[in-house]
Amino acid sequence: MNPSLFLKCHAWTLLALSLACTTPSGSTKTLPAPPAEEYRLGEDLTVRRIATGVWMHTSVASEADGGYPANGLLVEDGASSLLIDTAWEDSQTERLISWARDTLHRPIRAAVATHFHKDRLGGAPVLLAHDISVLALEETVQLARTHDKVLPSGTVTHDEKLGPLELFYPGPGHAPDNLVVWHPESGILFGGCFVKDATAKGLGNVADANVTAWPESLERTRARFPAIRTVVPGHGPIGGPELLSHTRDLLGQHLHGG
Repeated sequence: MNPSLFLKCHAWTLLALSLACTTPSGSTKTLPAPPAEEYRLGEDLTVRRIATGVWMHTSVASEADGGYPANGLLVEDGASSLLIDTAWEDSQTERLISWARDTLHRPIRAAVATHFHKDRLGGAPVLLAHDISVLALEETVQLARTHDKVLPSGTVTHDEKLGPLELFYPGPGHAPDNLVVWHPESGILFGGCFVKDATAKGLGNVADANVTAWPESLERTRARFPAIRTVVPGHGPIGGPELLSHTRDLLGQHLHGG
């Protein structure tokens, strides 16, 4: 090919590619940035992606409540999302609502409290003020009433589907009303305070626990969800199905004075 003709063809090709990558006004089109893996929403609150469409929020309690971190989930459900357990405090839960709406672009349409303690239900007043339903077992509603806590606005059954999630009541354990939450697409089980993390040396707060029924409740959970890949405990780092065994071992030590 004639060198001059080659240069002309090359120039026309570059011009065509340039035009294809610009908007009609001639400005460069900018694609939206993909979501980050972790967001820090303050010194006391983080949100981290642990699977496609599944985020773990970790809030830190006030000094009055011991300064202890607690985990929950935010699960994408089409154009909205589902919150599993509130943050400890109202202000933290308010930030989760804003983050889901403004950054994730999937506003929270409903929340589930996995039992009646503050690390699961503490931010309920903020959710209700935003007209977001707070769902829980009837047992949780009754326990919240007994302990003068803000009541959930609706109930779920012991075995129920909610969007991409399955809610299951395995029986008493850490609390009389502890639910677990299964996300089948990712193989994630949210065990909440019913399951201890791998670093735990004891059962923690057992004021409302049924330690004799807890082992059987763990076995029901294992039988109900044999495909577990990831377990999110109520406190501490995530792990795998071995966290169920670890919790069972801690119960054995507790029951036998070990």
